Amino acid sequence: MVIKKTKSLCPQCLNVVDAEVYEDKDKIIIKKECKEHGKFENTYWGDSELYKRAVEYGEKGRGLENPQTVVEGECPQNCGICSEHESHTILGLVDVTNRCNMKCPVCFANAAVSGRLYEPSQDDIRQMLRNLRNNQPVPTPAIQYAGGEPTVRKDIVELIKIAKEEGFTHTQIATNGIKLAKNPDLAKELKEAGLNTVYLQFDGVTEEPYLKIRERNIFSIKLEAIENCRKAELGIVLVPTLIKGINDDQVGDIINFAVHNIDIIRGVNFQPVSFAGRTPAEEVEEQRVTIPDFTKFVEEQTDSQIKVEDFYPASCVTPVSEFVEAIEGGDPQVTFTCHPHCGTATYVFIDEHDEDKMIPITQFVDVDRFFDLLESSTDDINKGGIMAKAKVIARASVELPRTVDMSKSPESLDITGILSQIFKERSYDALGQFHHKSLLISCMHFMDPWNFDQDRVRRCVIHYAVPDGRIIPFCSMNTLYREEIEKKFSKPLNEK
Repeated sequence: MVIKKTKSLCPQCLNVVDAEVYEDKDKIIIKKECKEHGKFENTYWGDSELYKRAVEYGEKGRGLENPQTVVEGECPQNCGICSEHESHTILGLVDVTNRCNMKCPVCFANAAVSGRLYEPSQDDIRQMLRNLRNNQPVPTPAIQYAGGEPTVRKDIVELIKIAKEEGFTHTQIATNGIKLAKNPDLAKELKEAGLNTVYLQFDGVTEEPYLKIRERNIFSIKLEAIENCRKAELGIVLVPTLIKGINDDQVGDIINFAVHNIDIIRGVNFQPVSFAGRTPAEEVEEQRVTIPDFTKFVEEQTDSQIKVEDFYPASCVTPVSEFVEAIEGGDPQVTFTCHPHCGTATYVFIDEHDEDKMIPITQFVDVDRFFDLLESSTDDINKGGIMAKAKVIARASVELPRTVDMSKSPESLDITGILSQIFKERSYDALGQFHHKSLLISCMHFMDPWNFDQDRVRRCVIHYAVPDGRIIPFCSMNTLYREEIEKKFSKPLNEK
């Protein structure tokens, strides 16, 4: 049964082609045909029922009021962003180098392979940051420096300072951790400069995944990096690249590792491998991990402490942003209007009496009722104007805590008090308290030419800023634009 028609890419020539997304037994498949290279079929989502459930949380955004490029051809041609884009940038990325102190075969960027050095100057980077902050109606709030390996730049600490100077409230670096492990002072220097989070590549809790994915056993280096971040009180998000048959059996172990290091680890963001280049079709299907696959791995490998139904699409939190916007008098807010099939997440808490016991937030909060209350409160404020706002906020501060079953809530978590502070007093300190007591477990499934869906890329909220002024959605960048941009703004690797 055909669910929808969309546009995709030919995995061979990368031209835009017509595509159908359809249900086949219990899976969702994407099918397309290139006139030159023939027909292609690939798994889109591993479970049709979970696909349909996610659709219920789809939220379309308002896009940008100041797009950088005009509409030319079929999306994703001429990305930059154009007026057809339906979301604003929540996380901006800047590749600060394509140099790296490793040679991972799954990496998007690799100077050693290309033979060219891509390394924007501080002035170039500052301008890219300004381009992200100039987005309207919502300036980009968060930035991640990526690469390559950002820490190979000697001025990485200065780059963090520049990001804070340009107004970013949250800064991250994506790193393999080698420099953080070998230089005990680096974590402290980054923290003092304003770095909020280390996005640490972390593929497993044994040496095997690293040997297979990174061609080098660096597990002990990960542990050293974590210890140095702990000493600096610099928060970490673990980022496993998930590949079926290589480390899909370590999902539960990685979560348990994070739980036992929750004092410094804020979350685990699993990223199923994205297949670049001309990967043979049979290898794609053998190694493909979809979001439903991931959630089932979690349930199986945590002895059902965390269940499939505990996960929600990232877009589900849109009612929170809309409620805050209403009570703030219509000021546009950061809104997670990414496509519901782009990612999934849940929060878990640790039992005070048993550190091995995890309590997902869905076990003590009626999440759907919570969001419904926010939506109805937002509607009441928008209909009633200023006079109604105080009454609605007062009512919401009473009704929202009632969505919590205190008998199942962790003893140390004053969730009703936190909710009251967030929505009644707009206390962001309370929001920080919530994050520090919980562990975010998420999965972002980035697209490749095999499963590329135009509908998804139009709602992307993670965007690269590049030196020519464009702002490019993540999956478009890594599928279509990276080689072109690095070639244009790079020089031969051996050139002084």
